Amino acid sequence: MSDSEDAVVLIVEDEPDVAETYRLWLETDYEIRMAQNGDEGLEKLGPDIDVVLLDRMMPGLSGDEVLEHIRADDLDCRVAIVSAVEPDFDILEMGFDTYLSKPIKSAELEATVQNLLERSEYDSLLQEYYSLVEKQATLEATKSRAELAESSEYDSLRAEIDELRDDLSETLGGIEDDEDFVATIRELNERDGF
Repeated sequence: MSDSEDAVVLIVEDEPDVAETYRLWLETDYEIRMAQNGDEGLEKLGPDIDVVLLDRMMPGLSGDEVLEHIRADDLDCRVAIVSAVEPDFDILEMGFDTYLSKPIKSAELEATVQNLLERSEYDSLLQEYYSLVEKQATLEATKSRAELAESSEYDSLRAEIDELRDDLSETLGGIEDDEDFVATIRELNERDGF
């Protein structure tokens, strides 16, 4: 989405004060819609939603279940899990785009929404790569080196990231290393006005 003022952000959060805070932080730049629980969030989902800020633990339909519906229905929106639940290896099976641990600050939320909107412009292979890298970063920020070293799921994640990086390297013209990859992505962003 090139014009952030046209972007629609759905906040699905069962704590009214938290939801209102997010709304206040974002309302000057985006159209904001709010849902107080997972069921209401599903009702408000549609093709016009660009970004969903999704609490993971809510009474009734959980954020995990809402996320499953979003992906099963092939809705073209980016999803940020915003949760006080410390992420574990179960996040590897989840289809979110980024994971934010509460409490969060205004600048972090604003940057995340903008980043997710920028990613919406990328093709699906690059979106998948970003999603996996986000999962890797989330686990590395919350798990010890020993826990990561013992996890076969984490090893599989790293292998999948490497494979996707190779696929993207071929697609983007023979990138040889991470520095070249990052430079190419920056060039694409600058070319597309991000």
